[in-house]
Amino acid sequence: MTHRPLSDTLPQTDLTRHRRLREQGSLDRADLDAVLDAGFICHLGVIIGGRPLVVPTVYGRDAEQLYLHGSVASRSLAADAPVCVTVTHVDGLVLARSVFEHGVNYRSAIIHGVPRRITDPEEKAEGLRRLTEHAAPGQWDYARRPSRKELAATTLLALSLEEASVKIRTGAPDDGDGPDAELGLWAGTLPLVPTWGAPEPDPLLPAGVAAPAHIAGREGTRHG
Repeated sequence: MTHRPLSDTLPQTDLTRHRRLREQGSLDRADLDAVLDAGFICHLGVIIGGRPLVVPTVYGRDAEQLYLHGSVASRSLAADAPVCVTVTHVDGLVLARSVFEHGVNYRSAIIHGVPRRITDPEEKAEGLRRLTEHAAPGQWDYARRPSRKELAATTLLALSLEEASVKIRTGAPDDGDGPDAELGLWAGTLPLVPTWGAPEPDPLLPAGVAAPAHIAGREGTRHG
């Protein structure tokens, strides 16, 4: 299936226009890609039975679309209805001299659209490959691929990245040059840097089966 190439600049729509904290907003498509590439868990917001439902789920992507998957019985993966997908990374606490000026350094992306259900077997396999490789690069070629029965039991949605909003907050507190600077209180940031731990083998794994290099090599590396 062919897709229209996306612009290097994110379009502004009624849903994506930055109305508050505009200085933290970005229209750079590269910033959207960076936020998405830094994680693999998103929150999928849908309306079911007239009520909002937000579900955490794994995602993957290619240059034009986000892939979301789950059981065919999942109510949250209904196609042809508007959804909102959010990805957020917390980079640290911003601790100011006053509680009112406290904040968070973060990177976030919100994608709006109507997802498309993927039914073509080849496109479905490719979408699942991208989703798997996004979370654990190298795992698609290492582990057993999905069977025909497993593919039939899986729903895969594709959501265009065309309508997205990005916000990023970095740096120190904003009250260093205000009246509260005279209080003599400490102010600054407390960084949050998540890293991958050591692989933990399945207790039922036979002795001598070591973690593959693409998994073992992530120990101690940064996530996000």
